[in-house]
Amino acid sequence: MLDLWDFFQHLFNPRWIFLYFGKTALFVLLAIVFAETGFFIGFLLPGDSLLFTAGIFGEDLCKNFYNVPFFVIILIVAGVAILGNMQGYWLGYKSGKLLYKKKDSFLFKKKHLILAKLFYNKYKTTALIMSRFLPVFRSFAPIVAGVIRISFKKFMVYNIIGALTWTFSIMLAGHYLDKSFPELKNHLEWIILLIVFTTTLPIILKIKIKKKAKKVLT
Repeated sequence: MLDLWDFFQHLFNPRWIFLYFGKTALFVLLAIVFAETGFFIGFLLPGDSLLFTAGIFGEDLCKNFYNVPFFVIILIVAGVAILGNMQGYWLGYKSGKLLYKKKDSFLFKKKHLILAKLFYNKYKTTALIMSRFLPVFRSFAPIVAGVIRISFKKFMVYNIIGALTWTFSIMLAGHYLDKSFPELKNHLEWIILLIVFTTTLPIILKIKIKKKAKKVLT
């Protein structure tokens, strides 16, 4: 029996989630996807690596959920991702201004909100699609959309496109790579590290470029 601390430690290991929870793993996956896109604390949760691992364990997910096609599993995950963004939009719409006044804590960093706003200002509503593939931005972009109160209809169009693109591309990548290379499961930790690195690299580079630009200007 896992205690609460052990549970949260293992929660960041996508492979453990599918092996430990078995038949209920899909519901854990859906809860994490919703939390990651619906609440600002969600940036701490595994997103891309979890979806990729879900693709690898796709057959098990289908068997444990009425033997539905994998296509249906992806649609369910995409639907929850859409709902998560809607929750984020509502959070920003209702309390966005208060978030800017909120003090930093372990679960909340104001800089993440500001970075997401700068990102949104640059790419406008397409940021909702791009942010799906970027940690931190994925959690804060819908909140920013709510704060600046963009049209909900416009928000939903990009929300749906982004959710479908994100879930289908990453989950299908894991699914078909596993079929081509069955031994993939034995090296999953390295693949997850690669995914984390490739998704965070653009953020790291952007921060470094901004720092260099500030030095030149000063």
